[in-house]
Amino acid sequence: MMGTDALGASKPPGESEWGRRAAAAGTRLHYRLLRVGYGSMTVRSASGGGRFEELGAYVRAKRVGPFVFVAGTTAIEPSGRLHAPGDTYAQTLYAFGRVERALREVGAELRHVTRTRAFLSDLRTGAEYVRAHGEVFADVRPVTTGVGAGLTTPGMMVEVEADAVIHDPDGNVLY
Repeated sequence: MMGTDALGASKPPGESEWGRRAAAAGTRLHYRLLRVGYGSMTVRSASGGGRFEELGAYVRAKRVGPFVFVAGTTAIEPSGRLHAPGDTYAQTLYAFGRVERALREVGAELRHVTRTRAFLSDLRTGAEYVRAHGEVFADVRPVTTGVGAGLTTPGMMVEVEADAVIHDPDGNVLY
């Protein structure tokens, strides 16, 4: 028999003790997120075919309920070659194209993106990243952060990540 917790979400018998412990430990927000979609959250993953995905046991994109996380994505072409070595603008556009494909594989779109992060090998080329980001996300306007970082391949200028929340046009979250 199912009951309800303090947030009105259904819960299996005996779970109220877990809820009290979680709240006492300061994890109420985490608990609430789990409770909102109890028994109905979608979990989907998409591989991008990256050379480290198998070795590192990770995926390009992961969706849990309405939340989507896209791993660091670079401008490596399917052939394994770097797209536009030394060109931050072209690499950013290419990488965001890969991000868009990963989002679609887990049921999301660019319009759902809420946060992006860029890791730049040369912060002096940050304006090129900003210009490309502005073109890709002109109508979305997610928050973004740029960080200087050493990247793995000579000529690789940028690596991007994206987080998204799947919602309808009125902002209602979709699980």
